[in-house]
Amino acid sequence: MTVSSATRGASGSAAAAPRTSFGVLGAISTSHMINDMMQSLIVAIYPILKGDFHLSFGQIGLITLTFQLTASLLQPLIGLATDRRPQPYSLPFGMGCTLVGLLLLAHAPNYVSVLVAAALVGMGSAIFHPESSRIARLASGGRHGLAQSLFQVGGNTGSAIGPLIAAAVVVPFGQRSVAWFAGAALLGIVLLLQVSRWYAAQRRAAFASGAAGRAPAPVAPYPRRVVVGAIAVLLVLIFSKHFYTAGLSSFYTFYLMARFGLSVQSAQMYLFVFLLASALGTLLGGPIGDRFGRKPVIWFSILGVAPFALLLPHADLFWTTTLTIVIGLIMSSAFSAILVYAQELMPGKVGTVSGLFFGFAFGMGGLGAAVLGLLADRSSIELVYQGIAWLPLLGVVAIWLPKTR
Repeated sequence: MTVSSATRGASGSAAAAPRTSFGVLGAISTSHMINDMMQSLIVAIYPILKGDFHLSFGQIGLITLTFQLTASLLQPLIGLATDRRPQPYSLPFGMGCTLVGLLLLAHAPNYVSVLVAAALVGMGSAIFHPESSRIARLASGGRHGLAQSLFQVGGNTGSAIGPLIAAAVVVPFGQRSVAWFAGAALLGIVLLLQVSRWYAAQRRAAFASGAAGRAPAPVAPYPRRVVVGAIAVLLVLIFSKHFYTAGLSSFYTFYLMARFGLSVQSAQMYLFVFLLASALGTLLGGPIGDRFGRKPVIWFSILGVAPFALLLPHADLFWTTTLTIVIGLIMSSAFSAILVYAQELMPGKVGTVSGLFFGFAFGMGGLGAAVLGLLADRSSIELVYQGIAWLPLLGVVAIWLPKTR
């Protein structure tokens, strides 16, 4: 089903059994791919920015912190606001903010301009993620894990494509070639306009049938104390996952260049392989959670990475590549399961939950990049990789999660 056909059938299917709208999920996943591809271009051109502006590792980490802190602070607020009053057409506006940030990044004359560009891209992500996650759940037809995985895999694929594009285009042609990808942002705006029309039609159909007024208020499956404790545990797992992956992805090219003497372009290709494995893991995590439950997926995806993470700093190039593929494949399966698990703990708060968890994930990723960048300046990239290898052991806190009913 295409987005346009889904729009035409919105009113007629309002009273029917819910079906998975793969056309809408495909459009929102493709938009997520474009959004995160443009975000990953920031990380992918770090070696260029470091050379052009003579940046330290701490300043490199501050770029990631600016981008992700902007997103993390705004996303919970936007999610809370859209729970109260959904804004279907906020999605193309958010993509527009990312487009402006991308163009500024391409022509940034100094380090401050790079930070402003990163903040604009972060603002675009803050607007995009909570509402698009709500639309993915609305289009799921009850297959929530599958829908979140399809939505997330678009973002992970975009993150994987970014370094590949940087190696093929941006590294040879320089910083200004980033502006060539404005066309992708315009395509994203067009797709999101179609998704927004579908979403608006769904809301009109619901109000016309009176379904919104007849629906009972959602009830949490556990007492408030249990829900708060479970959300706290999930946030600890998000911290473990994203602090670790921030160190792994933000400095992976520098690690390969320093430890194995690779060129920038070769290191970017290895980063692409790691991020592609992460995209595949994301795609698998949601359906597996639908089939076997969220908690087993969360357990395995965080704690199961620990032995591979501990081996990574001591491996040669072949085993470094192999271990990062395994780590990306397993650890990336966690986020969809965590997000759907949290949405089930807090029914009726899809935007708030999505904004909180996306925002916290971005914040921990940004904080991790900044802190680990300062540590790398004071010591070495190799020492950073030895330190973060212990973080996946925090996955043991998943023992305190209640079983979903």
